[in-house]
Amino acid sequence: MSEAPFPLQIIVVLGVLLLGTMMAALGMAVYQANYGPRARLKRRVEQIAGPAAASQRKDGKAGGGARKKNIQNKLKEMEDKRTKKSKATGIGVEIMQAGLTISVRQYFIISACVGLLAAFISFLAGMPLLTTALVTAAASLWFPRFVLRKMVAGRVAKFTANFANALDIIVRGIRTGLPVGECLGMIGREMPEPVGLEFRMITDGQRIGMSLDEVLGRLVERVPTSEAKFFAIVLLIQKQTGGNLADTLDKLSTVLRERKKMRDKITALSSEAKSSAIIIAALPFLVAGLLSLTQPKYISSLFTSDTGHMLLTGCAVCMGIGILIMKKMINFQI
Repeated sequence: MSEAPFPLQIIVVLGVLLLGTMMAALGMAVYQANYGPRARLKRRVEQIAGPAAASQRKDGKAGGGARKKNIQNKLKEMEDKRTKKSKATGIGVEIMQAGLTISVRQYFIISACVGLLAAFISFLAGMPLLTTALVTAAASLWFPRFVLRKMVAGRVAKFTANFANALDIIVRGIRTGLPVGECLGMIGREMPEPVGLEFRMITDGQRIGMSLDEVLGRLVERVPTSEAKFFAIVLLIQKQTGGNLADTLDKLSTVLRERKKMRDKITALSSEAKSSAIIIAALPFLVAGLLSLTQPKYISSLFTSDTGHMLLTGCAVCMGIGILIMKKMINFQI
């Protein structure tokens, strides 16, 4: 069996890369349309101000008075600040959100070391130059960012799991006559990490002269969740307009618990789809392993010839796109 000419191999690889780039661009466009800053802002306004807020704005009505308008303005200000900050220093913000103490320069040094290690392993394995370059790029660019985002997601999940209990402590403290600052300090001393650490940073920031707006803005920047944004908005609006803070935080705690129940329900309902995705993604590797044990000569051409290397590269790209699409289909936003 003769191998394909070298220019044809290059055309096949370029075609696969072009198809992957087009699929990624299309997926990013759909993602921005549904989960971009404007879409997220609209959903949060409806969640906080009520479902009638959007229709009232369209009809040109006042829509609930100055308090609702203040909530909407605070939401827009916080969203604009977060968007500008993330565009300016995206990796630095993610490092801070993950709770790491390394700098952006150290992150890039670690990424370069991971890429060099992957290139060395690929060279020892006898991979062709193109495959080695792709593996090196993935190891140095994609893998460290993937690990960093997993760390951010884990820290955010831990914060969300204990945040409703922290609000209950504030509610009970206010109803017994304690000031808000003392309640925040109590949470910083008694709650587990990262909730305790974040509230200690709030109280420490106020001790050194920072305003409540600044410390809450940094909280939202370090913990980019809807729960933290709701808490910051409640405190800021209460500071400006007054009101019963204990009842407001009690209602917010109830809403957060209901959101957690809904999130757990969605996780349970989507577990079957996740299991199917894992099985489908593992099948090619299982089949290749069984064939290498029973008929090693039949499958060895994929690893010993240039055409086989091209086919493996194209399959890896297509498989990665398929896994990304399946992940987006079963990843619901609440």
